[in-house]
Amino acid sequence: MASESRLYTFSPETKEKLRKFRLGTSRAKDPQAVIYQIDKNTLEIAQADGEVYTDIEALADELPAHSPRYVLLSYPLTLASGRVSVPYVLIYYLPVTCNAELRMLYAGAKELMRNTAEVGRVIEMQDVEDLETIEEKLGGEL
Repeated sequence: MASESRLYTFSPETKEKLRKFRLGTSRAKDPQAVIYQIDKNTLEIAQADGEVYTDIEALADELPAHSPRYVLLSYPLTLASGRVSVPYVLIYYLPVTCNAELRMLYAGAKELMRNTAEVGRVIEMQDVEDLETIEEKLGGEL
């Protein structure tokens, strides 16, 4: 991780937003997601917009068709035992249509994003339609 942390950066504001989102979503009743992207010029990882998405369909609409993104997702689930679990995951969205330069850019920062955001696990997705099955993906591996 040492080389990634020298190449890619997070502003102090972004680090604080990551911390607040992680802590604020642990007791959420609805799904919550934020989209992050890498600035190709400065290599800074920052929130793509100021939105916190509570609707998976709206989130899917915001993901670009030809560019990777990181999505932090907190998704409340009721387990078979009746217990409520709120997995906090990083969705590594990498569409098959994106160019090699962007693939390498996002692949290089994936572990840094994972560690900085303090997520439980990473789920890779190539298509926005994969978001429709996120509940099965989260529930199947708890």
